[in-house]
Amino acid sequence: MFIRANHKSASAVKSILDNYGKEVGQWLNLSKSTLTFSINTDHRLVAMVEEVMDIPAVSPSFQYLGGLGFSSNPLRDALNEDKKRASNYTRSIFNHNVDNGSLINSGESLHSSIASRPQGGNRISTPTDDASSSSSNYQAALATETCFGPSETFCYPSTSCCICYPSTCCFLSSSSLQPEINVWPKPRSLSWPNPQTALLSPTFQIHSPTHKHLQSAVDRYLHLIRSEHHQPIRPPSVNVTISTPLLTLNISVADLSIPLQHGVDESYSLLILTPGYANLTAETVWGAMKGLETFSQLVYQCGGGPLKIATGIYIWDRPLFPHRGVMLDTSRNYYGMKDLMRTIEAMSANKLNVFHWHITDSHSFPLVLPSEPELARKGSYGAGMQYTPSDVKSIVEFGMERGVRIMPEIDTPAHTGSWAEAYPEIVTCANMFWMPPGSSWADRLASEPGTGQLNPLSPKTHQVVQNVIRDLVSLFPDTFYHAGHDEIIPACWKADPTVQDFLSKGGTLSQLLEIFVNATNPIITSLNRTSVYWEDVLLDATIKVGPTSLPKASTILQTWNNGPNNTKLIVAAGYRTIVSSSDFYYLDCGHGDFVGNDSRYDRQIGDEPGQPFNYQGGSGGSWCGPYKTWQRVYDYDITYGLSEKEAELVVGGEVALWSEQADPAVMDGRIWPRASAMAETMWSGNRDESGKKRYAEATDRLNEWRYRMVGRGVGAEPIQPLWCLTRPTMCNLVQ
Repeated sequence: MFIRANHKSASAVKSILDNYGKEVGQWLNLSKSTLTFSINTDHRLVAMVEEVMDIPAVSPSFQYLGGLGFSSNPLRDALNEDKKRASNYTRSIFNHNVDNGSLINSGESLHSSIASRPQGGNRISTPTDDASSSSSNYQAALATETCFGPSETFCYPSTSCCICYPSTCCFLSSSSLQPEINVWPKPRSLSWPNPQTALLSPTFQIHSPTHKHLQSAVDRYLHLIRSEHHQPIRPPSVNVTISTPLLTLNISVADLSIPLQHGVDESYSLLILTPGYANLTAETVWGAMKGLETFSQLVYQCGGGPLKIATGIYIWDRPLFPHRGVMLDTSRNYYGMKDLMRTIEAMSANKLNVFHWHITDSHSFPLVLPSEPELARKGSYGAGMQYTPSDVKSIVEFGMERGVRIMPEIDTPAHTGSWAEAYPEIVTCANMFWMPPGSSWADRLASEPGTGQLNPLSPKTHQVVQNVIRDLVSLFPDTFYHAGHDEIIPACWKADPTVQDFLSKGGTLSQLLEIFVNATNPIITSLNRTSVYWEDVLLDATIKVGPTSLPKASTILQTWNNGPNNTKLIVAAGYRTIVSSSDFYYLDCGHGDFVGNDSRYDRQIGDEPGQPFNYQGGSGGSWCGPYKTWQRVYDYDITYGLSEKEAELVVGGEVALWSEQADPAVMDGRIWPRASAMAETMWSGNRDESGKKRYAEATDRLNEWRYRMVGRGVGAEPIQPLWCLTRPTMCNLVQ
């Protein structure tokens, strides 16, 4: 305890108590006698009076605490700084001159404030000012680490709680707590040899070099740090051991000019010193943003007290994979701008860096393109379910401010039924029933309801596609252009007379695809874009092209079938790959099927012999079932079975949410926290230093992170009952 009360200020506080102790006591559910302290401990009372007044952290009333006397000069300097920052505040309860340490009782102000308090409750509210905690919280925590008051009012004891207030208690006693700090994804290297915490100064600031997007991130994180007030379910069992509050985070960036692009250096190092300062260094702005997220997760609160931060800590961090993404399908169901931005915000918090925007499909064409406006006007679900060029610009900028690239996908030549609303002449089998009566799966017109494929033999097709590509490149600055090329169905092309004539003259369906690829890929590469395709373009059993049509230097293939086997085939052929295996990373799996009029569900006792569906391990209609739990996602090794050289071609991975049965109402829960599980494996891996899978210890950490995400406005689904997190290892399959 380094604060010592001087006699003058202590007497003044006692005078306040003599006149207003009853009202203060009523508010705190304490008797006046409980509020009687000796001169040596009256700083607690000062803190409680401050709490009753609900004072913002930089208000003038904070200044008078300087009169209590501090043995730390930096802290007194901080208080003087608060005095300067308080000049714009007009509300004052105490008048004080910091220079002479005097305290003048303004009893009228105190009485008026108490009289205006709401009745019937005793929870002390959080100030709405941007400052992270009231000065009283801050000062009380410096004064003592012991919870006080009647047990029915305050949850105590807990050595990790500063002050335990009603309804905001810590969940565990100190005997159950571990001296560790939770950062998700887990950093590559974190050193906290002597676990300590300090309080975050009410005037905490972040200093950074001038850069448009970095400044935006700094402003956002400063607000988050001050306002989040995250209370861990299992907080670190570390007292406030550093007398000097953390005043400043200084950011230095080696090169401010490097743009956000694939392979950009995202490394950073973070050092939080005990004398009250922290340093974040990074090679690029984008690495600095990742460091800001880590810093924000080191700040926490307990029991309604002031904000704490881990100190004496050093972190060095960089991702294992440069491409770490989430794919969202906005064609089958529409997602509003707020939904997209919330997803990108959550991605940034999880250090994911690519939003793969599957914009169009057979079901709708929601993107308004300047050169081809009819595609959206006729192919979208309506004017209120479109993305304008202005919307795209906003999404791109929003991502840029968070270090998240926006990779657009316009799926072609299949999955283009929506194009037929504007150009029926260029789309084969459009608006036909997807599964002709009496036909086999091989004769289907599409892999699901929603038919239509572009006809490579039509000159108009290439004219429209070229306009689409050029418009997309002008709207999206990212160097990756995803062109789709998955699930090309033979029967759909064969339904067109011109294709039938082409085949009758010896042509093949693969040659048809080759015509399309050879006409479109050069346009993409001429615009300085890397072409990204789904794996089918090379690996499909029926319709595919050879390597001559897909230059390895400018092509990336995204794998989604057959797990590690297809990854191996792609890299063995010399192509870079993005891994999105449906066996691990498809977030829509396990929810049955969406097709109606399906008699297979009408089974009261058992399924047809030899055809499991509802029973005996059946999929329930989900082609990629079962549901992919977070542990399934976390345990996937995307370079499994690859040589070291082959593994170098794996640029990263993406989880995917296809939207047949998803829309904004369920989006958050479908994506999070399972995408968080992938985020950690892409960033720092899923193994500990010894090489052992760390899914067991990751459970509690992901649980904790999920609660923090929920506090940030992300509707992440729970992975366990809260009971499990408060009783470590008790919910494991093997303890």
